[in-house]
Amino acid sequence: MVDYLVLGDTPHLVAKECSSCGARFFDRRNACAACGSDEGFREVEIAREGEVQAFTIVTFAAPGVPVPFVASIVDCDGTSVRGNIVNVEPDPEHVRLGMKVRLTTVPIGTDSAGTEAVGYGFEPIESGVA
Repeated sequence: MVDYLVLGDTPHLVAKECSSCGARFFDRRNACAACGSDEGFREVEIAREGEVQAFTIVTFAAPGVPVPFVASIVDCDGTSVRGNIVNVEPDPEHVRLGMKVRLTTVPIGTDSAGTEAVGYGFEPIESGVA
């Protein structure tokens, strides 16, 4: 669903990193929004594990979007990533700030030709699981 999700044996996210200041972005850029440089960007792989920095439990959404779900911002080794927390009960007893999570892929739907759309989310890392 997004061009910065790389599928394969080890799915991961790829960001554009400013050659001048190191700021990272997941969308196309002509110039850096952080420093204004137009010297270019390089692709960098984002850490697959991170820590929940902010979250909200969404209870109302557009028609066809199942609720409730947990929308979050995850710090992946210094890169902020927006993504849903999946494979967890969507309530404050099961989701917390500082919770360790890892990137996972999630099926989003199938088109009329039978092609499955794949997105990403973050799932909790259970204690004792690497």
